This record gives sequence, C-alpha cells and structure tokens, in this order.
Amino acid sequence: MPIKFGTDGWRALIEQDFTYENVRICTQAVCDYMKKRGFDHTGIIIGYDTRENSESFAKIVAEVTAGNKIPTLLCDQSAPTPTISYNLVSRECGAGIVITASHNSAKWNGFKFKPGYGGSASEPIISALESHLSLVERNPVINSVGFDFGLETGLIELIDVKNPYLNHIASLVDLNLIRNSGLNVVIDSMYGAGSGYFKSLLEGGSLKIKEIRSEFSPTFPGMIQPEPIEKNLKPLKDEIETFNADIGLATDGDADRLGMVDENGIYISTLFTFTLLCQHLLAGLHMSGTIVKSITMTNMIEKLGNIYDCPVIETPVGFKHLGPVFIEENALAAGEESGGYAFRGHIPERDGILSGLLILDMMVKTGKNPNELVSDLISLVGPHHYNRIDFEFEERDRLNLMSTLADSLFKNISGINVTDINTSDGYKYYLEDNSWALVRFSGTEPILRIHAESNTLKKVDLIIKDLTKLLNLS
Repeated sequence: MPIKFGTDGWRALIEQDFTYENVRICTQAVCDYMKKRGFDHTGIIIGYDTRENSESFAKIVAEVTAGNKIPTLLCDQSAPTPTISYNLVSRECGAGIVITASHNSAKWNGFKFKPGYGGSASEPIISALESHLSLVERNPVINSVGFDFGLETGLIELIDVKNPYLNHIASLVDLNLIRNSGLNVVIDSMYGAGSGYFKSLLEGGSLKIKEIRSEFSPTFPGMIQPEPIEKNLKPLKDEIETFNADIGLATDGDADRLGMVDENGIYISTLFTFTLLCQHLLAGLHMSGTIVKSITMTNMIEKLGNIYDCPVIETPVGFKHLGPVFIEENALAAGEESGGYAFRGHIPERDGILSGLLILDMMVKTGKNPNELVSDLISLVGPHHYNRIDFEFEERDRLNLMSTLADSLFKNISGINVTDINTSDGYKYYLEDNSWALVRFSGTEPILRIHAESNTLKKVDLIIKDLTKLLNLS
C-alpha cells in the first residue's frame, strides 16, 4: 500500500506496512525534501515514544538522515512529541521526525514529520513530501550509515530534550503557585512518553501528586489504545477516590493530548476542557486574541467569543489545518475535539502537559474545583451535550461510503431543519436550534465518525440515531 500522510503524518500497522524498509523510504523522502529547499544544513531532531521498537525505528531514521549528511540530533530517551517540537524551534533546526502512533493501539506505529516551526506539516508541505515519497518508492535509493559509525563520527548526536522543555514551560505557568496550592492531583500517563513530566514540574511543595500507569509498557495493558477518553480512564477514576484527589489528568501515548476527570470521578469532555482553557486565558489571565477551533469542536467557543469580543475561526480537523491559521493569526489558542490544544507563546502544536498545567492554574487562581468550574461555565454559555459514534469499515468500502455521503445532503435531521452545510472536512450540518452534526472519515484509521452537539443529551442521541439510519450504518 502506498505511504500516505493523514491528519498528522503517516501511521500503519506494525510489520504489515510499518516496516524498517518503509521507514527508510519515508526518511529518504524527508531528506530529499530538506535538500531541495536548502535547509538540510540546519539539522534534524528525531524522537520516539514508548511503543515496541520505536527506539529501533528512530535509530533507522537517524542512520538515513546522517547518511544524507544532515546534522542529526537523536533524543537520548523516549519523549513527548511537544518536547521535540519545542526543541526543534529553540535549536532552530530545519525539521523533526517523531516515531509515534500517538493514541492508536499497540499494533500501530507512526512517522510524524515536523517542519522547522514545530507544528504539524501544512497541506502544501505534505503534498511536497508525498511527491518525494512517490519518487523514492519507485526508485528506493537510500543513503545510510551505520548507527555506531554515526555516533563515533559525530554525524549523530544524542541530546536531552526534556530539561530545555521544562525550563520553557516554567516561563509560561506560575509553577510555584501550583506547587504550593495543597491540591491532590492524580496523573495517568497511560504507559506513554509523558511519564514523569508533571512530577518533575510540580513536586517540592504542598501539592501532592500521584502518577499511575507511569511505567513503560508497549502493549498498553487494560485499554484498547492510549487515548485519554472516558472508556480508557477507569483506573484514573478509581484512584481519584482512593487518593481523595481534586482532579485527575491523563495524557495520551505521546502526551500531546489531555483528558480530565473531576474530583467526583466524572469525566469532563474535551469540548468543556478546551472551553475552560479559553475562558481561563480570556477571563482569568486577561489575554485577548483569535481562537482557532476544528470543525468538530463545540460552539461554546463562539459563545465565549461573543462574550469576550474575540474572533473565532473554524478549520478542518487536524493541526495541519489549525496550526497554519494559529501562526498567521498569532492566535490565543487552538483546539480540536480529540483533546489537543495549543497556546500563544509556546509552539503551534498540541501539548497535553501544558494544557494540564493551565487547568491547575485555573483551579488555583479561582479557588474552585473542576465541577464548580464546569457549572459556572454552563451558567455562562448554556447547556451543551455532545457525542461521537465511530463505525469501522473495510477499506474496499470507502468509495461506496463517500458516494453515499455525497448523495445525502439532508434538509432536516431528526425533525430539525438544516440551515447550512460545511463540506470542508466531511459534511457538517448546522441545525436551526444551534445544534450541529458532522459525518467525516478519520484521517488515520478506516473509521467513519458521526458527531453531534445540542442542548440536551436526548437530542444528541436522536440526531446520531437518525443519521445512522439515513446512511444505512446500523
């Protein structure tokens, strides 16, 4: 199967398509791209997550970049994607590659490409990379050196990305205030690369912190995949009760996403989490600026925009879309429904660790627990309920599904009239009562998703049920 970049790089099944040979091909294409644009001399940073053989794949990448005479900086241990993105910018390197499948299950791995600005590659960059990929796939001439030779000759250098990142984060959040807050916090690292980061930042005061699933286990036991969504967070909920915690925070496999559970063990959706983060920036920290959100994100953001007089821009899913707008607008924040959020003054990319710290900062400065913060938000913007249903399909059925969607421009859903349709990424139906529904394909997996938001959960369920029936997915 040809290598294709989705919403955030290339992901594939290990041993089926994600092989050493294909990783070499991907890397050579990146090297050709860098040389074509004349920034191969600026160097490249290579990182990796805690998955099985991720370090070995990263070393293969380093062998190829070094073989192409590109100064190669390889992380000395597994690291969160945001730390690599930050170091990429601070060291002024030309590009970065991260071996990670982020939140996908253990049978997957991935190849994330980061341009010099530290975010996800934009559509034009992805198109250029894929042009080089097709050439290398047809004529796979790979320049490579042995890993030990690369180290001995200085072509490959091992670097620490953790401490520079931690020092930078300390300039963005009042860590001393949080450390001495007396809060009880549980962190669920989900066996991923974010393990130990919150502890490194927050230990040393009256705050008590407990980390669960902090050991590295490439099979991610007890969960389908290391994604910080409700179905995967029962251990975190249980530990909140045991530890008498004020909040539980979870990061995904490469720590660029955040999940949150309140003091009662109730999961707080990513839509409420991002809205709380934006409210804290606007009202708590008295900042201003544009907010960028994905097409799957809540319309609570528009309501905040009206209240605090800040523009809101909606983009297709993925930071390859949000990131460029975030940069162009010098935006205050950017967020997507999957739990990835970016903030001004940092990198134009998701960061689950900084997101969690800002939530703690909000709690300390307001003196309120998460449940109270959500209640206050609902009082401000009104009730909002959301759900998403995923339908797996065989790849051979994709064209038929796409055809069905194109032929099904509904005028009403569940008895509610459709006022507008956005086809920039799937089919988003805006309904006359301010509800919305979206049908779109995942950019990384063979999954069709139906999203819906409304002012009651019953209405959300009816909208999804009606779309499922109309599209013959049940």
